[in-house]
Amino acid sequence: MTDINFDGRVAIVTGAGGGLGRTYALDLAARGAQVVVNDLGGSVDGKGGSDAAAQKVVDEIKAKGGEAVASYDSVSTPEGGASIVKTAVDAFGKVDVVINNAGILRDKSFLKLEWPDLDAVLDVHLKGAFYVSQPAFAVMKENGYGRFVFTASNATFGNFGQTNYSAAKMGLIGLSNTIAVEGARAGILSNVIMPVAKTRMTEELLGAFADVLDPEFVTPMVTYLSSEACTTTHGAYSAAGGRYAKVFTGLAPGWFAGKDASVVAEDVAAHIAEIEKEDGYIVPQSTTDEIMALAGLFN
Repeated sequence: MTDINFDGRVAIVTGAGGGLGRTYALDLAARGAQVVVNDLGGSVDGKGGSDAAAQKVVDEIKAKGGEAVASYDSVSTPEGGASIVKTAVDAFGKVDVVINNAGILRDKSFLKLEWPDLDAVLDVHLKGAFYVSQPAFAVMKENGYGRFVFTASNATFGNFGQTNYSAAKMGLIGLSNTIAVEGARAGILSNVIMPVAKTRMTEELLGAFADVLDPEFVTPMVTYLSSEACTTTHGAYSAAGGRYAKVFTGLAPGWFAGKDASVVAEDVAAHIAEIEKEDGYIVPQSTTDEIMALAGLFN
């Protein structure tokens, strides 16, 4: 088994002042990466801020002989995202890895959801990933190498009280997939992690089950996806309590009405069982894959 190291690599980890982000930053630094530890230092719902969280992790890294600098910028603005990337370039000369991990919670049932709670969650999770990743992508493309890891969630399967959160997380999957397509020629890989772990954001939601879901179990998957050893892209992976699994969106064969067919809603109703069959699916790697599958029906 070949050791995975990050010698000469520069990594940005957002939301790295605690929880999962902290474990990522510590592991990458221990393996030789120069790390930008970004954290606004706010509360779980995104309010307030403090330099203490990010600086504490930087101090931990340095105490173990690693290299790190702190960033206290918010990911939720274009200026903040650009500043985080600038911190990496100014301190270490480049960016090789971006782990988009920053997040907040504003959980409410759908009818009780207020628009500021929607905006806040989208700004941090989804827009924040855009704001950090775009300037980083430019640096990576120039250097011909890059690794993105976007933090989604099993909330994308649906979870009561998390319409804002699950929608933002699903958006990250689409963002990562398209960055994977656009970055391929430049040696830029992009993948999604869907962690289940005990953190300050999830402890109340998970209850006693949280005790078996140590954040340290997620770190190996994220470290791998961030490394040169990783050759996969356009993927999404669950990591929970020592179990690791691919998560994917599949396209089933469905029902084809035939060339030149005239289809009405009643036809769909009559064939809904065939439409819903999941066997024989493909996992599209781009929109082209579906178009090609459709084209084959008309040949």
